[in-house]
Amino acid sequence: MHIFYSETHKLHNPEQDWEVAQRAEVILAALMAARVGEVRSPADFGMLPITAVHAPEMIELLQSAYARMQDELPTAAVVPNCFAVRHLGSRLPQTIWGRLGYYCTDSTTPILADTWPAAYWSAQVALSAAQDVLHYGGTAYALCRPPGHHAYADLYGGYCYLNNAAIAAHWLTQQQKRVAIVDVDYHHGNGTQAIFYGRDDVLFCSIHADPDQEYPFYCGFGHERGDGVGYGRNLNYPLPLGTTGADYLDIVSQALDAVVRYAPDILLISLGVDTAVGDPNGTFHLITSDFSTMGRLFAVLEMPCVVIQEGGYRLDTLGADVVAFLTGLSS
Repeated sequence: MHIFYSETHKLHNPEQDWEVAQRAEVILAALMAARVGEVRSPADFGMLPITAVHAPEMIELLQSAYARMQDELPTAAVVPNCFAVRHLGSRLPQTIWGRLGYYCTDSTTPILADTWPAAYWSAQVALSAAQDVLHYGGTAYALCRPPGHHAYADLYGGYCYLNNAAIAAHWLTQQQKRVAIVDVDYHHGNGTQAIFYGRDDVLFCSIHADPDQEYPFYCGFGHERGDGVGYGRNLNYPLPLGTTGADYLDIVSQALDAVVRYAPDILLISLGVDTAVGDPNGTFHLITSDFSTMGRLFAVLEMPCVVIQEGGYRLDTLGADVVAFLTGLSS
């Protein structure tokens, strides 16, 4: 298995909250200690795969917001102080404050001095893993940080700036491949859902905590099945808080039945291990052996797989849980 990783992620290291640089370093150290695979640097696919998914105005904001804010109110972390909620209109503001609230969904996703290169190379990591599987089959792992599945085409938030899984999936469709995405993060992959909601060339399945109780709150419900030609290509599996490993794995099996029916050429897995017991951002009760079992459930499909890292914030078990999933998948 090839593991793709870029040290550029270290440039983005917020001082608050849980999405910190140490996450990726813990995972990398565990992968190397367990000899899961060969670590490779990503190729540079340039901006085209990113602009094929994300709005140019949002990209420009991610690139320029930090520098623009220093002229107005010097700060180490740029976060919005207002948001373009419904009924306030859709006109794009000219001020940096207005634009931040226009394109950001929350106040937990700061833009730092080097957030853009970190996000850019996180997307390149995902693309490199996708290309590896396209050329050689098997499984590749993208150690993406920052994560991506909460980023919409024109919104960033939930620790996510660019949607790594969506960028890789869309790129694969441009290579004439039929793609499915299974998101096993604790939180609903709202950005990924939105990007493919009206499309029939990507199946999206998300297994997550009930959004009536957990972020992202406003979508991720079972009745959301897709729109137009995409109807039936979006499958949500919301679960109650406190879900056990056994119950979770039963739902994974249901989702994989849908994947088998869809018969993709390549399967993308948005791997969040914030479903682990004791994760500070979750309430589920999966233990390390559950992640190994989950990996084996995916392995039974015998499909080429691109595994893209999303969440997971319990640092003392994070590496072991990722290793368990990947070794199960390789079994």
